[in-house]
Amino acid sequence: MSDQGFLLGRIAVQAKLITMDQLNESTAQQGREPGKSIGRILIERGLINERQLEKLIKIQKDYVAKRKAQQAAAAQGTAAPQTATAQGAVERSAPQPAASPAAVGATVRLDRAAILQAAGAQSAPPASAPPAQAATAAALAEPPPREESPEAAPAQGPRPVPAAVEATSGRMNAILTQGVQMGASDIHIHSGAPLSMRMNGQLGPQGEALIEREEAEAMLIELLAPDQKAIWQERGEIDFAHTIPNVGRFRANIFRQHRGVDGVFRAIPPKPPSLQDLGLPSTLARFTNFHQGIVLVTGPGGCGKSSTLASFVDIINEERKDHILTIEDPIEYLHPSKRCVVNQRQVVRHTESFARALRAALREDPDVIAIGELRDLETISLALTAAETGHLVLATLHTNNTIRTINRLVGVFPPNQQSQIRTMISESLRAIVSQRLVVTSDGKRRVPAIEVLVINKAVGNLIRENKTFQIRSTLQTGSAQGMCMLDGSLADLVKAGTISKEEALRNCEDPRRFA
Repeated sequence: MSDQGFLLGRIAVQAKLITMDQLNESTAQQGREPGKSIGRILIERGLINERQLEKLIKIQKDYVAKRKAQQAAAAQGTAAPQTATAQGAVERSAPQPAASPAAVGATVRLDRAAILQAAGAQSAPPASAPPAQAATAAALAEPPPREESPEAAPAQGPRPVPAAVEATSGRMNAILTQGVQMGASDIHIHSGAPLSMRMNGQLGPQGEALIEREEAEAMLIELLAPDQKAIWQERGEIDFAHTIPNVGRFRANIFRQHRGVDGVFRAIPPKPPSLQDLGLPSTLARFTNFHQGIVLVTGPGGCGKSSTLASFVDIINEERKDHILTIEDPIEYLHPSKRCVVNQRQVVRHTESFARALRAALREDPDVIAIGELRDLETISLALTAAETGHLVLATLHTNNTIRTINRLVGVFPPNQQSQIRTMISESLRAIVSQRLVVTSDGKRRVPAIEVLVINKAVGNLIRENKTFQIRSTLQTGSAQGMCMLDGSLADLVKAGTISKEEALRNCEDPRRFA
């Protein structure tokens, strides 16, 4: 579906003219009949009439124009530096140009109040409209829902840290705040080495002053709560999240090495990003419409997997009425309950392990389970079981492309179980989004290049028959179903002048395409 068709469909859902299930069915029909617009399909299915389609198109045009004006104003008037998104997903250090109508359509966070307000001036549906259509069309004239006061709304920003931690970790907090202001995605504290920060994917020292061993250990250990210090003493390493009020959250790891104690901190914005914020196509949002199965986000370390996963969770949180359960190590983005009830559990602090949390989840009535990382055989096995028992499972995995992802899921099991696992994967897997970040031609930011595999009957058969090497041809011919190859995504970025050919060569699967 085009970005404009996608936006029109979402507006129809927000205005209560159609349901998400009806939009999903219409989207599937458009995949079979690519020449038809989504609006025409909705009319043919009897979900809306011509008058309502005209209103939706007008609302869409007004909405796009408003967003373009807002983005243009922001691009001209923004003076403060923009912080990097978590996982380094988008590292912007310069104002972005005004988006095209298609790019504006990529947003998923539709302002329902604004849509209904724009629709409020529309007239009632024609008398000839069926009663069901008349009832749904009346939703276009509803007054905007009452917005909760800031006092009543759940806090979306970072939680305050205890005063004791704030007092003893002042210098560390100052370093982290400086990193956020500079747009760094990662801040490194290394014993016997200068302070280092990663910006635009490149790690570099900040000055020449060395951080002494005792100084590094004192700064880092003082960030830990008493229970975390006990774990640190026992294991010599610990993952945790650190919050600085009015600055942001950080995913942190402190570990021992031969020179002393080191720490690495990754900046996490105060609220989940949208797909548009991450530079990803809006069509990926359709993967949140599934009610069971597995959707995987894969890629190398630091490529934005957690940010993409968080954006999927946020879309579901805004559009469905479900119970979302996240299992993370540590908790990164904070998801306040919106239309959904959201529970976030942290490994070690709230549960013993990913596997134990997944076993318990089957008795906690979740509709959606988001897993921070599929790390081992037991976690993968339980995730497949959860998908088979009627849950939607969203998870990340460290693999470089979609085909390797499937091979990794199968290969983690013993040989005598792999035939059965291939069958389970072919029935449960819904889509794989494999991404990596590439540096733009001006060197000021990074943008995502993606590979998308949608599991249809043909792909499912190839997985069952252990012919995953043939999936590449399906990726090449599956653009009508939203599939694309990494090299194709890189080629589009080169053609648009966003990245250089040399950068594409460094990240591509087949260098001959860019030679």
